[in-house]
Amino acid sequence: MHIAIVGAGLVGAGWTIVFARAGKTVKLYDASVEIRASVLDDIRGRLHDLKNFELVSDVDAILGRIEVCNTLAAVVDGAAYVQESVPERLELKKEISTQLSELLGEGTIVGSSTSGIPASAFTEALPNREKFVVAHPVNPPYLVPVVEVGPAPWTAQDTVGKAMSIMTAAGQSPILVRREIEGFILNRLQGVLLREAWALFEKGYASAEDIDKTVREGLGLRWSFMGPFETIDLNAPAGVREYAEVLGPLYHSIDASRSDPQPWSEALIGKVEAERREEVTTEDLAGRRNWRDRRLMALAAHKAKQQDK
Repeated sequence: MHIAIVGAGLVGAGWTIVFARAGKTVKLYDASVEIRASVLDDIRGRLHDLKNFELVSDVDAILGRIEVCNTLAAVVDGAAYVQESVPERLELKKEISTQLSELLGEGTIVGSSTSGIPASAFTEALPNREKFVVAHPVNPPYLVPVVEVGPAPWTAQDTVGKAMSIMTAAGQSPILVRREIEGFILNRLQGVLLREAWALFEKGYASAEDIDKTVREGLGLRWSFMGPFETIDLNAPAGVREYAEVLGPLYHSIDASRSDPQPWSEALIGKVEAERREEVTTEDLAGRRNWRDRRLMALAAHKAKQQDK
């Protein structure tokens, strides 16, 4: 049985690499003829980059496990697992879930790559809704292994367990979102940092670059190998309780100062955009994304070597 990828854009192509790299046969489908025609070339290029960092060894073998299908029925037929990765629009999620529901085999389950839409929002009316779960990756998933697995209230426990096992077997790091919440875990954590970053910039406390530098050269160095609870547990001689007792009032005061959340205004977005475009032009964004991915490859290779020690 194979892994089916529905939607072959940036995320779907990334998922294809995850599963094919793990030795799985992968069938890939996208409604766009143009994307179906070009996706293998895109994947081949990414795989060669990975090989340069010794993160894969045999590009041809991985590509040999990937097949592009011309119909949704063909990609789903006989699949053990379907990773749905269509664009993040609720109506489109409902539409593709309905189509998939009619095609699923008895043991087939579906994980959605949605970034923040709970599974209940697009699976409630499905006759086999217990087979659907959120499986939200971080882009690109073949370099950032966390996957948020989030069931709807009616998702079968067997579906959740199977999705977690499939992700673990593919080399990912699944986390279970125990109850539905908008944005799940990762984007809610990221959202808090973004809210403060926008606010600090808007009030003139620091430039966009200096705020980025604070995370890049400060918080991010520790966060690349430990989370926020372990970070504070190690930042006080007696651990997390001492940290909370000493600095808890400070953080409570900070929280209280942001009690009136505001949307990001057009004027504010424009100011940040102007600073960012001074750093990287619009024409250079794609190249900068490639730079980011190569940096992530180098970090992934380093972490893999550290784990071997």
